[in-house]
Amino acid sequence: MPNPTAAMLVIGDEILSGRTRDSNLHHLARALTDHGIALKEARVVSDDHDAIVAAVQALSARWDHVFTSGGIGPTHDDITADAVAAAMGAAIDVREDARALMAAHYARTGSELNEARLRMARIPDGAVLIENPVSVAPGFSIGNVHVMAGVPSVFEAMVAGVLAALQGGDPLLSLSLQVQRPEGDIAGPLRDLAARYPDLDFGSYPYNRNGVSGANVVVRGTDGPRVNAAMAELAALFPEGVA
Repeated sequence: MPNPTAAMLVIGDEILSGRTRDSNLHHLARALTDHGIALKEARVVSDDHDAIVAAVQALSARWDHVFTSGGIGPTHDDITADAVAAAMGAAIDVREDARALMAAHYARTGSELNEARLRMARIPDGAVLIENPVSVAPGFSIGNVHVMAGVPSVFEAMVAGVLAALQGGDPLLSLSLQVQRPEGDIAGPLRDLAARYPDLDFGSYPYNRNGVSGANVVVRGTDGPRVNAAMAELAALFPEGVA
């Protein structure tokens, strides 16, 4: 049975403008790989309601899970919760369980649960809260869409919580071989090897260091013996390679 699939939707003008460097995609990709969920697609959209709705609907229809980051804070441009609710056909309002969590947190810290902060307690009908052990304001899962904050420390904590409740598959294994030949020289033998192992993924990633061209060839799959066998054949084809 194939592993579950996933997509990531990164939301925010700050990412598209270059003001903020996204690290959440890298973290999610590694976490999903370890959990046996195949990340198949990633998109970045602006803080635009219609763009978010369209992306959520397209990704949730195609993949088993959709993970979003960004746009669930207290400011006027944090519109992800409303857009996801619209995409999933759900009403949204301040929900008592989320409000209670935040009220208790701000009471402990001596801060006011004002109107802006209360925006973060707006949860679509039927959604399940995602715990936020860093700053309390929850994310949520609705259908196959998991909505999380963009702040990396919060995002990473939320991902851990979500994955603990998701059924994964076999972890994706990978081996690599550094071959000091141009890609044009290795393309033919690599194509033939990949054809003999259709259940595995083969990637070639070229480099040029100190005037020397080469490629890092990576073999990926969930079947350890098959990955090892393919790597043994690859090493035999290019004995000068460095694992």
